[in-house]
Amino acid sequence: MAGRWLNAFATAADGPLIGSQSEIDALYRKHRWRVLLAITLGYGLIYLCRVAIGLVKPSMIDAGIFTPAEFGQLGSALFYTYALGKLSNGFLADHANIRLFLPLGFAISAFCNFGMSFADTLLPALILWGLNGWFQGFGAPGSVVAITSWFSNSERGRVYGLWNTSHAIGEGLTFFLIGWVVATYGWRMGYFVPACIGLAAAVMMYALVRDRPRTMGLPSIADWKNDHLPESEGSKAKSTLALQLSVLRNPVILILGLSSAANYVTRYAINSWGPLYLQEARGMNEIASGSLLAVSTLAGIAGSILFGLISDKWFGAKRPPANLLFAVIDIAGLVLIFFGPKDSLTLTIGMILYGLGLSGLVASLGGLFAVDICPKRVTGAAMGVIGVFSYLGAALQENISGELVDKHSHMVGADRVYDFGPVIWFWIGASVVSMVLAALLWRAKLRE
Repeated sequence: MAGRWLNAFATAADGPLIGSQSEIDALYRKHRWRVLLAITLGYGLIYLCRVAIGLVKPSMIDAGIFTPAEFGQLGSALFYTYALGKLSNGFLADHANIRLFLPLGFAISAFCNFGMSFADTLLPALILWGLNGWFQGFGAPGSVVAITSWFSNSERGRVYGLWNTSHAIGEGLTFFLIGWVVATYGWRMGYFVPACIGLAAAVMMYALVRDRPRTMGLPSIADWKNDHLPESEGSKAKSTLALQLSVLRNPVILILGLSSAANYVTRYAINSWGPLYLQEARGMNEIASGSLLAVSTLAGIAGSILFGLISDKWFGAKRPPANLLFAVIDIAGLVLIFFGPKDSLTLTIGMILYGLGLSGLVASLGGLFAVDICPKRVTGAAMGVIGVFSYLGAALQENISGELVDKHSHMVGADRVYDFGPVIWFWIGASVVSMVLAALLWRAKLRE
């Protein structure tokens, strides 16, 4: 039964090659940009189904539904299952029909958010949010398999940078829209609205995405573009599964994973706890804090695109120099946010720098660098392995941040007063560790 179900989602066999070059060119031009549009916009929209909890959190804490430590458990439940889901789903994505694979994950994630709009006790919320994390794990590996199927080596940095703007699109839409929704209609709608948007994203994904070009009778993208990198004879002889398992033993991937894990500590700290910090330490309301965080995500769109262009054009598709540049920008932004002058201009500049730097690092450490240094046939597995490290870091962040925020807060009458100092040093320290680890990979080489 399970085998038949999995076979229904497997990629189709290669079709007979189309003989007409003009027809091949027309089909490639038509479908690959539709695929890029779908995975960029769709992955951005499904982001709402996991990021919106950060906007819901202050209202639910104020209502006494969950404590900060319990929200730490909820956040870590999603990230642990997301990490495991990203690994297993990354291995599956290399064998899957992406047109079916992605909409399935998106639709189930949306239904989990529908359930969360009614969950006001911890155990049901933990179960639903954990399931949500697993099915969210379909998105990134499936999207990257689509990129490497439809775009060639020389295009990869720029195209990946464009796709990576989906993170910023989703986060920005969350901060703008869901902040207003929660302030106007209450916390339950903060889950219900993302669920509706997630279902719409699943439908759009099915309408626009296509399976591998070879299943449509098209030549591979490397053949169509005449854009090949050398592949060792050993790699050519290995099965896809054997190559996938070799990714797990690659020390460069392990160091890259640790660097990404540290980077994701800061990334999800700001996403998850930034609204609480801005509302409690800076006195902002839901709409103002959401709008300020959205500034960082708008800057992140520029950062993601710039990373691809700079690393491709300035550094010859070498990611480490760009990694160092964007890490310095990221840390400078964090220092301004937390330790700079308390005026709104400085805070806004800090958010812009943080968004620029972080988004470039997420593009590289979170996937692009791994795709560069692993055989193209196993890009889903490479994304899955990096995803495990990244979201274990994010999950640990939720537990540690939740405990630090809880431990360093106390009640004054009916109000909770926070000391964010210890957790801020934890967040900034993680960015520094990420930068140092990434610098160790300066001489990593590209692979076909």
